[in-house]
Amino acid sequence: MRKINEIIIHCSATPEGRNFTVQQIRDWHVKGNGWRDIGYHYVIYLDGSVHRGRPENRVGAHCTGHNANSIGVCYIGGCAADGKTPKDTRTAAQKAALVKLVAELRHRYGGATVHGHNEFAAKACPSFNVQKEPELCGR
Repeated sequence: MRKINEIIIHCSATPEGRNFTVQQIRDWHVKGNGWRDIGYHYVIYLDGSVHRGRPENRVGAHCTGHNANSIGVCYIGGCAADGKTPKDTRTAAQKAALVKLVAELRHRYGGATVHGHNEFAAKACPSFNVQKEPELCGR
């Protein structure tokens, strides 16, 4: 079993208000990047429903240098309507689902810290500052 010490939050970098599915992201990752599967372990849709991506027992492909010991969680959105400008587009349902999922993961993987992808890479992802949301970080 993998030792998980980080939960890393991502966005799909897609335009606000547009639905995308786990299968679409899987296709982007497999066909576009040549990966074996979707890089994220969980994806949160606009309606707040949580969908499994890559199984938790398999190393993700979501944050270079951190994949071996982390769980990747992605919410659909993260860009303004133009599809380029970073923007926190989380719906109220996504915010609630993210808090609930992260709490469950923190409980399952005691001691795991929560981070935004932008803490480890020169990217806007997840288009908000995870550390400023105490309900996510357990503070």
